[in-house]
Amino acid sequence: MLLKASQLTMAFGAFKAVDDASVAVNEGEVLGLIGPNGAGKSTFFNCLTGDLHPTSGTVHFEGRDVTRLTPEQRARLGIARTFQVPLTFESMSVLDNVMIGAFLRHHAAAAARDKALEVIGEVGLGGAAEASAKSLGTPGRKRLEIARALASEPKVLLLDEAMAGLTPAEIRAAIDLVRQIHRRGITLVIVEHIMEVIVSLADRVVVFHQGREIARGTPSEVTRNELVIEAYLGKRHAAKLSGGTT
Repeated sequence: MLLKASQLTMAFGAFKAVDDASVAVNEGEVLGLIGPNGAGKSTFFNCLTGDLHPTSGTVHFEGRDVTRLTPEQRARLGIARTFQVPLTFESMSVLDNVMIGAFLRHHAAAAARDKALEVIGEVGLGGAAEASAKSLGTPGRKRLEIARALASEPKVLLLDEAMAGLTPAEIRAAIDLVRQIHRRGITLVIVEHIMEVIVSLADRVVVFHQGREIARGTPSEVTRNELVIEAYLGKRHAAKLSGGTT
């Protein structure tokens, strides 16, 4: 078991955004987290990354309790993430942005630069290494965030709606990139609203609704689950997904 959340609750006053949720992520798998807006999946995700500390419950990584560790401390252990709205240093170059991630493992500037250039090429931004981050469009910014996370050499990468705002063609290219990352042996946790992406990529899916888990299973099992259809998918979309996608 690589990453495990046990009985997580995240309360904001009387409101429980996450209510007693437990999810385990196996090494080498792609786990999808889905649910309607306000379901609690992003809050749960942020508890895994350390951006939020749960009201109760625990998070373990490689058997170590990381519940109260900061995002930076978790990153040093091998947990990396992206954000739904890319967080880039606009005035800095693509290369310098990615070097920030590389410095986590490589303290010498030359080594960090080499690692950053390697990762930039892998995500398809090799031609833009010296360009400013603000010159990139949405697809480029998404790839830049992924590159910065990969430069930290993570064991698990958590992707927060990495394909939101992309065109269908850009989504297909992003799916190929995620598959490439997974083939490198990196475990993935994906929060995504685009169900076709989850069906294409995930080995297992956990579905949240009103702060609680309502279903888990393979993509085909989840898309046929009546609770999921009622709470999230709708019958027409579920029927479309049940045929599969590539």
